[in-house]
Amino acid sequence: MIFLPLSFLFLIIFILLLPVLFFLIQISIVGAAFAKLGISPKVALIIIFLSLLGSAINIPIIRREIYGGWTFSLSPSITTEQVISMNLGGAIIPLFLCIYLSPKAPLRATVISTLIMIIVAKMLTRVVPGVGFTLPAFIPPLVAASFALILAHRNPAPVAYISGVLGTLIGADLLNLHKIEAIGAPMVSIGGAGVYDGIYLVGIISVLLTF
Repeated sequence: MIFLPLSFLFLIIFILLLPVLFFLIQISIVGAAFAKLGISPKVALIIIFLSLLGSAINIPIIRREIYGGWTFSLSPSITTEQVISMNLGGAIIPLFLCIYLSPKAPLRATVISTLIMIIVAKMLTRVVPGVGFTLPAFIPPLVAASFALILAHRNPAPVAYISGVLGTLIGADLLNLHKIEAIGAPMVSIGGAGVYDGIYLVGIISVLLTF
């Protein structure tokens, strides 16, 4: 019984340290991906930190008025407003990274790989009411990495990242915006579901899979 307080204390300390452990693990994994992209450790650390902070920031880009029901004047009444936003850490920062990496990536390979990723992401994406657009976690990165290795075997990492990010953004999110009313949520964040949504994760995992 005398060990119970100590065990409980260690449990509390472990729980408090979980965010730190999560951050350290992310630095290790994401840092390895950024190293493949030719990004220095210091810059990678800054990007990771900004992405963590940015995951809590959603920038509104479109406001939609959803009509439902009818008034006595036989005109539709506004029942709710739906805001479409872009997440800073999960969508905007990855897009800026794509712009930065574009001079390093072969144009033809990048375009073909991105088009294939758009088709794959569009086919795999499902609308989940109250949540948003979802797609399988590992199939898009496998596709992006595979075609990057085939089409740009000498330098596949930037092709994998760009095609993974743009393919997911366009195929999973932008091409499904016409289904957004079916989600039913007052705010839909592109790149902001969960921690970073598929856009951020697909880019990072695609680079790691290029060996």
